[in-house]
Amino acid sequence: MSLPLQRLPATWAPSSDALHGRVILVTGAYGGLGSAVARAAARAGATVVITGKRKRQLEQLYDAMIKEGLPEAVIHPLDMESATPRDYDALAEGLQRDLGRLDGIVHTAASFAGLMPISMHKPDAWLRALHVNVSAPFALTQACLPLLTAAPDSAAVFVLDNPELVQRAHWGAYGVSKAALERFVAILHEEHDSDAFRVHALLPAPMRTTLRRTAYFGEDTTQQPLPDATAEAVVYLLSKQAVAVRGAVLDLRVA
Repeated sequence: MSLPLQRLPATWAPSSDALHGRVILVTGAYGGLGSAVARAAARAGATVVITGKRKRQLEQLYDAMIKEGLPEAVIHPLDMESATPRDYDALAEGLQRDLGRLDGIVHTAASFAGLMPISMHKPDAWLRALHVNVSAPFALTQACLPLLTAAPDSAAVFVLDNPELVQRAHWGAYGVSKAALERFVAILHEEHDSDAFRVHALLPAPMRTTLRRTAYFGEDTTQQPLPDATAEAVVYLLSKQAVAVRGAVLDLRVA
């Protein structure tokens, strides 16, 4: 891993106003980590925009958040597999028109078809993983950059995976895409290292998600923690306190 590693400050804890007044966009919002991030950001005072390709599941997340007493989220369906540059521009234009700002993007959407040798990878699945995991985050971030750079303090958070693991046999397109995403984070940081816009990467510890269950089909994933602690770390990265760790990987794995 070429990016420096940082740890979550031992003294940091989420508060109800950590993201007060901010607008935060979460991709893959109805997934395990995405839904936890949406809830955590809402609890921290943000207006949360939830995106994903399945409108019904976004509506279910919206309803669940309301039942939990959280502020109303904004639903914006977006299929990262098939979205065009115009779709990304339309999302950014809608944020400007309806909310007037954007203070953060959290890229939790991911494509993972399972472990398999390169020889068995279907080309369309390979291309889909690279697109959803690398090209789509680039296109969405680029479309939203005018809003992000206009904010007094903003951040983009990209989720990586254990490099010691995903460089091994059978991790295929997913492993390649995470390596490419890390390099994208490094370059984007270099281009904005003195701006109000910050770039962060996140390296979660093992957690109970569908992706984990797909990769470790012999494991009882219920023994892994829910993504809640990881989501709270994302709130830290979106807050002003994370200025000191910009351009780095927040490593949540056990030291």
